[in-house]
Amino acid sequence: MHHAVIAATGLYTPPETLSNEELVETFNAYVERFNAAHAEAIAAGEVTALAPSSPEFIVKASGIKSRHVIDKSGLIDPDIMRPVIPERGNDELSVLAEMAVIAARQAIEAWGKPASQIGAVLCAASNMQRAYPAMAIEVQQALGIDGFAFDMNVACSSATFGIKTAADYVATGSARAVLMVNPEICSGHLNFRDRDSHFIFGDVATAVIVERAEEAPEHGGWDILGTRLKTQFSNNIRNNFGFLNRAAPEGDKITDDRTDKLFVQEGRKVFREVVPMVSDMIMEHAHDLKLDPTQLKRMWLHQANINMNDFIARKVLGRDPTPEENVIILDEYANTSSAGSIIAFHTAQAGFQPGDTGLICSFGAGYSAGTVFVRKR
Repeated sequence: MHHAVIAATGLYTPPETLSNEELVETFNAYVERFNAAHAEAIAAGEVTALAPSSPEFIVKASGIKSRHVIDKSGLIDPDIMRPVIPERGNDELSVLAEMAVIAARQAIEAWGKPASQIGAVLCAASNMQRAYPAMAIEVQQALGIDGFAFDMNVACSSATFGIKTAADYVATGSARAVLMVNPEICSGHLNFRDRDSHFIFGDVATAVIVERAEEAPEHGGWDILGTRLKTQFSNNIRNNFGFLNRAAPEGDKITDDRTDKLFVQEGRKVFREVVPMVSDMIMEHAHDLKLDPTQLKRMWLHQANINMNDFIARKVLGRDPTPEENVIILDEYANTSSAGSIIAFHTAQAGFQPGDTGLICSFGAGYSAGTVFVRKR
């Protein structure tokens, strides 16, 4: 068996940004139009008037101030309120694969070895562009990698599930090095007409290279001390879209009211149920690894909600965490699903000395959760 290390990471950030103020301006314009169009029904009690949003509400509820998006034009148009992404031909690199390739090339450059030494590619993400062929195989071809590739989806936990899978392939000798990518166009599955969730997501792509310890430099990179996964079924975070329900039939008519085919969340239930599950999982895993969780130098948690992250960090550390201990990138990137914990890990590695330990942790729909304890080499 081979020991696995995280050798390098990469990050692709779309150039367009969308602030809370811009998002709220568009949402409130939609609310004003809706309430005006349904004024009589609202007065009669047949329709519930929509409430406007505000930047202050968004920051208090989530900690999010802005987000990067692949297309801004459609998101700030009250007549559209979705990203406008032109469809590409079958002979062109798909949008998500293109994002993943950019992040992967950055990781490969940081790694300092040729892509030909990678034996497997995993595309672990929430929002797949298509059912098949696998985007991972598309990325594999674009980078000139032999071996095998496949897609995997465990919602927001996909990256830690992907690291676990990559580490297992390295440990068993299936591949000397594995590339794991997390391209996310989360704006594509978000209901921008829902006050409680229209602000949550952003778009991004991350990449992680896992390789054999004996082939990694003695200094640099991260020893993977242990990985653990957990799933527990819940409907409280859901997206029902799929090829079986492209349109909803009503008699002889086809309706375009398919809000349940977009992101749906019972936020309060998620908080009550996921936070203790993840906190307990982290502490139990640390105990089994003979690590003191209160001594973790840094936690790179899934970037879902600042209140969830603060609660988990306090429970694990036994005190209020410092900003250096509990990394938050929500204010700039928003929730980027599978990529969130990897963005935090990629951007906040300064100050570590050999032997210092940290935690990469993700959690989300399923419910699902993954922990990856790492030690600076």
